[in-house]
Amino acid sequence: QLQKDLEEVKELLANATRKRVRDVLVAEKQKLELEIKNQPPPKPKDVAEEEKSSLGGYTVKINNYGWDQSDKFVKIYISLNGVQKLPAENVQVNFTERSFDLLVKNLNGKNYTMTFNNLLKPISVEGSSRKIKTDMVLVMCKKKREEKWDCLTQVEKESKEKEKAAYDTADPSEGLMNILKKMYAEGDDEMKRTINKAWVESREKQYKGDIPMDI
Repeated sequence: QLQKDLEEVKELLANATRKRVRDVLVAEKQKLELEIKNQPPPKPKDVAEEEKSSLGGYTVKINNYGWDQSDKFVKIYISLNGVQKLPAENVQVNFTERSFDLLVKNLNGKNYTMTFNNLLKPISVEGSSRKIKTDMVLVMCKKKREEKWDCLTQVEKESKEKEKAAYDTADPSEGLMNILKKMYAEGDDEMKRTINKAWVESREKQYKGDIPMDI
């Protein structure tokens, strides 16, 4: 494209007669020549096509997964339709002691990525691997120590601890209130009716002096 622009500028310059116009065209010609000189060399067509096909269209971040564990491994299951049809090199996982990232290239015209940082406990990079199954990638993180993980990441652990602290208060009735509020907010209609009924009954008992604590 730049070469075509340069040729057109040269043609205009050859026909230009006014000094001001010629000066503008000369400046533009020099600018284009410099841009062309600084351009990286074009890639061979087959390399460019290969890169294009391996990278696919655009990248999608994977958010859905399942996981479980054995004594030696933490296993993360990622569902991806048709992943078993890809060349093995298109499914890449990089491990560090406390993280891993997955890249699946050119699956149905898209790339898929998933990153886990701050794993709950250290893993063995050498012992970790990935397996490609029908419509699924299984990431196997080898535990450095054979112990149970309560969750996958440090962030999840901190989140659970904060939630627990909200209910674990010095005042037992306040803790119970927090639990009831959470159950009510997340429960179905039947759960809400049950909680309402228990609430009414507890108020009635309190008014009668049967129990001193307001729940």
